[in-house]
Amino acid sequence: MPRTTTLRRGAAISFIAIVLGGCGSNDVTPEQSAAPLNNNVTIASGSLVGNPADASGIVSFRGIPYAAAPVGNLRWKEPQAVQPWSGVRNATTFGAKCWAAAAMGGPIATANVSEDCLYLNVWSGAKTRGAKLPVMVWIHGGGFQFGTASDDSLDGTALAKKGVVLVTLNYRLGVFGHLSRPDLDAESNGHKSGMYGIEDQIAALTWVKNNIAAFGGDPANVTVFGESAGSHSVGLLMASPLATGLFQKAIGESGAFWESEHGEMKSYANAQTMGIALGTQFNADTLDKLRAVPALALENATNWTFATDPGLTNYSPIVDGYVLPENPYVRFMNGRQNDVPLLAGWNADEGLAFFNRALPNTSVQAYTDAASAEFGVANLASFLQLYPASSVAEAVQSAQVLIGDQVIKYQTWGWVTQQQKTGHSPVFVYHFEQTSAYNPIATHSTDVAYVFGNFPAKGAVTASSQDMSVSNAMQSYWTNFARTGNPNGAGLPQWPQYAGAGSQTMRLGAVIQAGPEEGTARFQFLDRFRVNGLISVSQQN
Repeated sequence: MPRTTTLRRGAAISFIAIVLGGCGSNDVTPEQSAAPLNNNVTIASGSLVGNPADASGIVSFRGIPYAAAPVGNLRWKEPQAVQPWSGVRNATTFGAKCWAAAAMGGPIATANVSEDCLYLNVWSGAKTRGAKLPVMVWIHGGGFQFGTASDDSLDGTALAKKGVVLVTLNYRLGVFGHLSRPDLDAESNGHKSGMYGIEDQIAALTWVKNNIAAFGGDPANVTVFGESAGSHSVGLLMASPLATGLFQKAIGESGAFWESEHGEMKSYANAQTMGIALGTQFNADTLDKLRAVPALALENATNWTFATDPGLTNYSPIVDGYVLPENPYVRFMNGRQNDVPLLAGWNADEGLAFFNRALPNTSVQAYTDAASAEFGVANLASFLQLYPASSVAEAVQSAQVLIGDQVIKYQTWGWVTQQQKTGHSPVFVYHFEQTSAYNPIATHSTDVAYVFGNFPAKGAVTASSQDMSVSNAMQSYWTNFARTGNPNGAGLPQWPQYAGAGSQTMRLGAVIQAGPEEGTARFQFLDRFRVNGLISVSQQN
């Protein structure tokens, strides 16, 4: 395992500018700039050999370490520098996956899984090393509990063919990414613990800034984008001063501030209570003892399933006072965010994936009783106008719509409306509603296949020409936005700039055209319960 350089967590400027950056790795001579790009690249930490250009001219590099392995005494520490290597490092295969929950049931995966997982991957179609193509950095979803950048669905070839350099990355998940304890704070010179996974993302963006020119990318034109927890990450990065200057544009697909049906994101105090309890659970009264607990034992002890809200029940992002100085909505509300052009939206049926967390709905009475308890008797009539329950079937449907709003849609709407109000950069909003035999329901995460253009067969069902047409349009919109900050371009239906609540958004489906914002009245109802930027279940009674 490579040696690392240890820095104080508070040395944010030197950490961002030096530790993961290299010295002038983006400075290339005119001769180097004009040289053809191939699968042999030298970056700040050493030389790489990747996969040769495919038939479409895309070269790819996989398993590039962007930070030191967070193992041993680096477990639960901010990401550290990679020790430069000698010789040529093989970058043709993916690095190990981070430890992750078995969210779909079954045993926790252990194959090609390691705490040594801080790797990223690059796809580039640049013809020369000095091409300065726009860069798109993808953050995968998974509730901050599962997922990996090496999933086949995230192959970056199709997007790279649109004229961008595409980067995907792993980051620490669950207990490895978000444990918070007083003794972790103490060894970090007083900075509060619990946001290692987000710090990994910041480290990867720093790596991009300092190394992506070697792959034909433009370090001054970086778009960070992601879906679900990846989209929440983008919102948190826009709210974090530690990420300032590391990206110039942002795209969020279904998520923003890590709020949920249980209210605002977890507090530092609650996270500390959970962290202390973990030590007690393992009879580990010191960090040395807790760091000695095998990774699989920790993952088993903290395994998560879709039955609960991971923001409430598991180790996930918190308002730590360091990476996030304050609640992210509050930062946007007061104009303290990283102000960059934003493209964001949600899917037609976000609630299906979270339905087991919905209000009781086995009877109309059970539904209305639960709604009264959550939103207050005085608000019930208004609630039922928007989430009606004249029958059990309607109650079931409304419960599904509500949980989709609470977990995904409402906070994404809050993101775009606040950025439109307090920011000075353009905002573009979409509503994904594409359905077909291949994608029967436009539910949570089904947009990812269309953005990446990867459509593996589902049994005998394959993507239709219409699916591919929608995918091609979305890839063009996304890469146009990465290039210029505006998704519009030749041959595409005009996408209007967002003008605030209730204004025009882009409807992405069988017909691609601008249309009225979906869900405005519902979101405005939920917005009643936000006070001074904060929302909690207790405020709804």
